[in-house]
Amino acid sequence: MELLTSSAGNILSALPPFLLVLTIVVFFHELGHYLVGRWCGIRAEVFSVGFGRELIGFTDRHGTRWKLSLVPLGGYVKFLGDENATSLPTGGEGPALSEAERAQAFPNAALWRRAATVAAGPIANFILAIAIFAVMFGLNGRMIADPVVAEVQAESAAQAAGILPGDRFVAIDDTPVETFDDVQRYVSVRPGVAITITMDRNGSPVDLTLTPVRTEIADNFGNKMEVGRIGVITNTDAGNFRVREYGPLEAVGEGVAQSWYIVTRTVDYIGNIIIGREKPDQLGGPIRVAKYSKDMSTLGIAALIQLAAVLSVSIGLLNLMPIPMLDGGHLVFYAFEAVRGRPPGEVVQEWAYRFGLTVVLALMLFATWNDVTMLIG
Repeated sequence: MELLTSSAGNILSALPPFLLVLTIVVFFHELGHYLVGRWCGIRAEVFSVGFGRELIGFTDRHGTRWKLSLVPLGGYVKFLGDENATSLPTGGEGPALSEAERAQAFPNAALWRRAATVAAGPIANFILAIAIFAVMFGLNGRMIADPVVAEVQAESAAQAAGILPGDRFVAIDDTPVETFDDVQRYVSVRPGVAITITMDRNGSPVDLTLTPVRTEIADNFGNKMEVGRIGVITNTDAGNFRVREYGPLEAVGEGVAQSWYIVTRTVDYIGNIIIGREKPDQLGGPIRVAKYSKDMSTLGIAALIQLAAVLSVSIGLLNLMPIPMLDGGHLVFYAFEAVRGRPPGEVVQEWAYRFGLTVVLALMLFATWNDVTMLIG
C-alpha cells in the first residue's frame, strides 16, 4: 500500500513540469501548421491543445476556435474540409460548403500548399529547438575542453589500442575533433563498432583502431542507459577547461548543430535497433518524459526548457516518419500525387491510415511497456 501511495505521489508531482514541457512543444508544432496554412489561404476551424472535451476557449475574428481540451497529450489544427484531427478529407467539393468556403478548404488547396502546411509542424519543432539552444548558448556559453588525454583507464579499449596520456585527438573516422565533448559524442553512439582514431603524439600523427565498449551508466537521477566508452579521461590541466562564448549568429549556429546532433543520434539509435546492434529499451513514451520533466524541474526552469528543446526535436523527427496518420505519411501521399498527377485511391488511403494507426498504437504500447519496466526496474 505504501509503495502504491509513493508511486501515485511521484506521478502527481511529475504532472506540472511534464504538462508545461508538452504544452510548449505541442503548441509550437500546431502553430507551424496553423501559420503556414493561413499563409496558404487555408481556413483553420479549430486550434486545440489537447484532445476531447473543451475546457476553455475562444473564437477569433477569422472564425478559428482556439481551445484547451481535457486530455493534454497532443493537439491538432482542424482545417476547413478536414474530416477530423488526422486530416482525412471529406471531399471539399461537397454541397455543404459555399463557393467561398471551397476556395479555403484544405483538400482543394494546391498540392504545394497542402505539403507546406503539413511540413510546417515538424519544421516549427526544429525551429523551436534551435531557438532555445541558441538562447542558452548566447546567454551562458558552453564549457569546453581540449581533446587531450590526461588518464587512460586500466584494461580499457584505449589502453589496448595504445593511447597514452598526453595524446591529443585530431580526428575520428576522418571527422575532425575540436573538443573532448566531440570525442564523447562520437564514441557514445558507437558501442561495439570499430573506429579509427588519429592522435597527435608529441607533434607526430598516430593512427589507432579500437572498439568502444558497451557500458551502462546512470545520471544523477538514476536513469540508466548504455553507451560506448573507450576509457580516456581529461582534467582541468590537460583539457584547459573554459567557457566558450558565442555571438548571436554563432549561437544560432550552435543551436542548429545541437539540434542536428539529436537528430543524428536518434536516427543512428533506430538504425542500430533495426540491425540488432542496440536494445530498444531506450524508446520511451509519456511516462518517461514525465519522469525526465520532474528530474529537470529540480535543476531549475532553464533545464526544463532545454528538455523541451530535446523533446521538440524528437517530436519533429517522429512526425516526419513516413507513417500514415503522421505528417510524414501525408507527405508521402503528396509525393505520390506529385509524381502520378493524382492522389492514391480512397481504398488505398483508408487501408494505409488503418495500418498507420496500428503502427502508432503499437509504438505507444511498446514505449509505455518500456516506461513501466524502467519504473519498476
